[in-house]
Amino acid sequence: MSQLVTGEAVVLQVRIARMPTRALACAIDMLLQGIVLVVLISLLAGFLIGGQASEALAAALIFIVVLLVVVGYRVVMETLTRGRTLGKMVLGLKVVRDDGSSIRFRHALVRTLLWFFVDFAPWFAASPGIVASLMNKQGKRFGDMVAGTVVIRERHQPMASPPLFVPGHLVQWAQSLELSRLSDDLANTSRDYLARYTELQPNARTPLGDALASRVATVTAPTPPVPLIAPAYLSAVLAERRRRELNRLATQGPIHTGPFAPPIALPAGVPSQYAALTYTIPPGPFAPPSPYGVQPPTPVPTPGPFAVPPPYADPRPATVNPQGWATPGSNESGQWS
Repeated sequence: MSQLVTGEAVVLQVRIARMPTRALACAIDMLLQGIVLVVLISLLAGFLIGGQASEALAAALIFIVVLLVVVGYRVVMETLTRGRTLGKMVLGLKVVRDDGSSIRFRHALVRTLLWFFVDFAPWFAASPGIVASLMNKQGKRFGDMVAGTVVIRERHQPMASPPLFVPGHLVQWAQSLELSRLSDDLANTSRDYLARYTELQPNARTPLGDALASRVATVTAPTPPVPLIAPAYLSAVLAERRRRELNRLATQGPIHTGPFAPPIALPAGVPSQYAALTYTIPPGPFAPPSPYGVQPPTPVPTPGPFAVPPPYADPRPATVNPQGWATPGSNESGQWS
């Protein structure tokens, strides 16, 4: 393991690719390039021989083809794939900048030119790139030193999904979150951060968590009603996002809208997203399902005009006054007793 320091002074733990693995990836790339060169030069030779071209023109064309295949292949592949060639893809390697970000065209061009003219140039008795890579702590050759890049091992063991939950007092806030602008890349990055939280160094995980929480907060709304630390905030947002996704995938049949639409329920066997909470459909014909607990049943009024007693009924019998109308709890003179 090695460390890369980002522009925000966050320390990243990465695995540096060493010379044997890089040499094998280079051999795969050179094998593919050799096949392409043989095909192109054969076609070019047939064209030149048939056209009776001069030797100087033939040598120039062959040199251009070799340069385009050897140099152009690496530059184009590493630029389009952000640091990978076919050989690196097979072995799970990737070229990144010294701060861990993806490389661009200029980095790929500098690395390739120095690879061709310095590191493994045929006019050197020994390969300077191999010597430099063996002596450098991060396995850099001259092309990496000049371009400011490093080759890392991207392939790793799959991490278990971190436990995601929403605290009870934040359930209502989580249900009201707007998550349409939260991208899959940002959500996966936050999930990886939570999965590796205990593996990160204390001085690195707090700034990294705050940076991720700030990015998530800019694309979600509303803000939490109470202050939260970054891991708790990310866990709540991801838990609500996963709950909605599972509900969407578990929905079966056409979706009906309107006041009499049937409630959407999870099928049997689908676990709840929140470990401390249960998913129960409350009774009642119009009670909406709640994924966060049991809602009280909606009271149904009993039919009949006298099912509910008047709020201010007087238990005393009513008397009839001389005018002929009854007054509860009054005497004949119309005065309240």
